[in-house]
Amino acid sequence: MRKYVIMGVQGSGKGTQCTLMRHDFELTHISVGDILRRHVQEHTKIGALVRRTMTAGELVSDDLVESIVRDRLQQHDWNYGFLIDGFPRNVRQAGFFLESYDIDGVIHLDLPDEEVQKRVLSRRLCAACGMDYNLISDRPEVEGKCDVCGGKLVSRDDDTPEALAARLRDYYGKTEPVLELFRRKEYVLTVDARPGPAAIQKAIRAGLNLPAYQP
Repeated sequence: MRKYVIMGVQGSGKGTQCTLMRHDFELTHISVGDILRRHVQEHTKIGALVRRTMTAGELVSDDLVESIVRDRLQQHDWNYGFLIDGFPRNVRQAGFFLESYDIDGVIHLDLPDEEVQKRVLSRRLCAACGMDYNLISDRPEVEGKCDVCGGKLVSRDDDTPEALAARLRDYYGKTEPVLELFRRKEYVLTVDARPGPAAIQKAIRAGLNLPAYQP
């Protein structure tokens, strides 16, 4: 069983790398962001709170995120292990996580701020089906329309320069201490997130001593 945490700023490609690893090693990808967005799309009470928070460019409260992660991991559908994305976000959460679960490594995708801004502000989301696009690397066949359902592509509510700047400040303030905690336990593999997805995946597997990636 393999259990990994993947960390990095928004736009660093965490979801893409999780997908490449998940398929080959039968890992369960647990994305806190995806869970929160699902609540928003389904108009739950949690979703209403999340929408207000994200629109303001802030991060969802630690208590809420912690409870979501705890509930998700208690489902125990990760027979071969998991990749968790979006957690832990601070030292308190990291302590809870290390007390509860043994992990095999922390994958840290490192991306400069200017590249983060370029990638994040190019993201688009289908308003109808939720399919993700990026105008740099994954453009739709017809501009402004979803390839799957033909729905209108829109920017996420929190993908604005102001909201992104606030998230980056919060990320560095809270997440860097988490990385330092994991580094003291020799868990962290830092990988340059600027190359293409295949090159990043090869570097991850080499650093974790996993079988080589075959595109």
